Amino acid sequence: MFNASNQGFTLVELCVVLAVMAILATFAAPSFIAWQVRDQVDARVRSLFSTLSLARAESVRRGARVTLCRIDASRRCLAAGRSCEAGVTDWSCGWGVFVDRDGVSTLLRMQPAMTSVAIAATSTELSFTPPAGQVIGGFRSFDFAPRGADSAANSASRRCIRLASGGRARMTQGGCGASA
Repeated sequence: MFNASNQGFTLVELCVVLAVMAILATFAAPSFIAWQVRDQVDARVRSLFSTLSLARAESVRRGARVTLCRIDASRRCLAAGRSCEAGVTDWSCGWGVFVDRDGVSTLLRMQPAMTSVAIAATSTELSFTPPAGQVIGGFRSFDFAPRGADSAANSASRRCIRLASGGRARMTQGGCGASA
């Protein structure tokens, strides 16, 4: 009365498959986490890079000084001595682009805080000036890294943006101190 060819899996077969899947997941999890960290850093780099391009272009287009600065919760530039999450030149608290027209600053773009990515910079704000969108103060750099990560062990996740005095930005892999 019983059919010997049941259409299912035995308990032993199911346990073997689950054990193999658990082993594969154990080996895949660190790679997935490292990919996610790199993706967060890359997203933040692309965001600042596009903001730098916007600020330069708006300076040329409007014929006015455009300032990129770190911002606080009230969307105002942080004073030069005020600190973000990890220090005076940390940009992880977010940034804003302001156009200065007749003594009035108008917010053009804002990027909110992302504390999982540390952004170390050589200055606390940048100003682009017309007619060519040049940066006041010469060369600048922004060093991106996952927060709390050992920089030597996590060099694949580090990125750098270098800004020439002419206002053009360039992205590179690795930290700003590394040879590009």
